[in-house]
Amino acid sequence: MAEMLYLSSGEVADLADMPDYVAAVRDAYRQFGDGGRLGAEVKLFRDSPDGMLMYYGAILPASGVMGTFLYAGGFGADGAWFLTALCDAETGAPLALVDSPGINPYKTGATGGVGTDALARPDAAELALVGTGPQAAYQLLAVDGVRELTDVRAYSPTPASREAFARRMDDRFDADVRAVGSAGAALRGADVVVTATSSHDPVIDAADIEPGTHITAMGQSHPDRRELDAETVANSLYVPDLRERALDASGELRGAIAAGAVDESHVHADLGAVLAGNAPGRTDPDQVTVFDMGGTGVETLAATAMVVEHARERDRGTALAVTPRSEGFDPV
Repeated sequence: MAEMLYLSSGEVADLADMPDYVAAVRDAYRQFGDGGRLGAEVKLFRDSPDGMLMYYGAILPASGVMGTFLYAGGFGADGAWFLTALCDAETGAPLALVDSPGINPYKTGATGGVGTDALARPDAAELALVGTGPQAAYQLLAVDGVRELTDVRAYSPTPASREAFARRMDDRFDADVRAVGSAGAALRGADVVVTATSSHDPVIDAADIEPGTHITAMGQSHPDRRELDAETVANSLYVPDLRERALDASGELRGAIAAGAVDESHVHADLGAVLAGNAPGRTDPDQVTVFDMGGTGVETLAATAMVVEHARERDRGTALAVTPRSEGFDPV
């Protein structure tokens, strides 16, 4: 018999802040660049009622953890569920089961922050946000933690949304956060651009991207949808979270390949290789860099392991008994 820790979403809420998540995600991708293991992402769909079951996993040997993330949504229900199971990477023993909706936006924001820190110019100070939905705030929080932002311009095609976002964020950050009326106006003078939209088609124009800009594309992870056009991808030092994921599921990369603008060799390196020092990042202040992120087991397991460690330090959570096969198997 073994014990695993169960953490509810409420118990997770105050266990870590964005710098904790950024540090955990950065270390995990560095580990992956030095030989971590990732399982395939699996997506299963059902029609009538519509629903999707998605899961993926990772092994982070240096952290001593492995596990899987489960997303289930739809199927006639109003809502979605996020669960992460964490196990010991050496013994396989279960360590924790975490109700993860509170972790999800932080680990996604943190991944964007790590990509920005790895690829943006050190003096980057102006941020353009294209998309002002829930994830945009976490991307802003992470980028503000890795660069000293002075000016943030936010654009959404819905005026009320962008104005409300700017008011809320301007009160929270030292940087001047304001709404603008177009994506082009947001990009003008920007050092860092984050696209965080649900659009199926490109949301920024390559002509609006200035030399030296870093772009994080995080709003889509679908082979037939993209936030960046082929020209933007072709003109950039292109770094995805994981090369295999990008080739399989990034609409940005696949769209550029389909247009004949690039081929598979355009993938410079994945994020882990850059962080581990196995591939260079930005080599010129005028370079345009792209970090294409779509969600992987690397950041999910790293963030969960960090939160579980904090929970144990605070004696939080509920112990659950788990039976190994050697004890649960009853021969007849």
